[in-house]
Amino acid sequence: MEYYAALENEDKELKAVGLELMFLTPEKCTSEHGITAVELSKKTNIPLETVKKKLNILKDKKIAIVKGINPKYWTFDQYNFQRLPDDDDIFLLLCSFDDVDFDKFFTY
Repeated sequence: MEYYAALENEDKELKAVGLELMFLTPEKCTSEHGITAVELSKKTNIPLETVKKKLNILKDKKIAIVKGINPKYWTFDQYNFQRLPDDDDIFLLLCSFDDVDFDKFFTY
């Protein structure tokens, strides 16, 4: 697919959206169903249209679940993520933690 070529140079926006979803806790959501693309766009400082494209990439991989129609609520599917092959581009991207600041995901 077209996004695999972009992953060779590490898609930082896809990684930001994926990690934000991965570390999303119910306390951080305004709804019990998940987070909207608008909220995700604000959290990551990525334009809304770009966030929507990245969410669809994650949905195609079956690691992002969408609920509802208007608004759509997004959650991360940990089970399907763990079932991805170890050499999958998205799996490798989201498991590359070298440049990740975990302080923005957790409060100590």
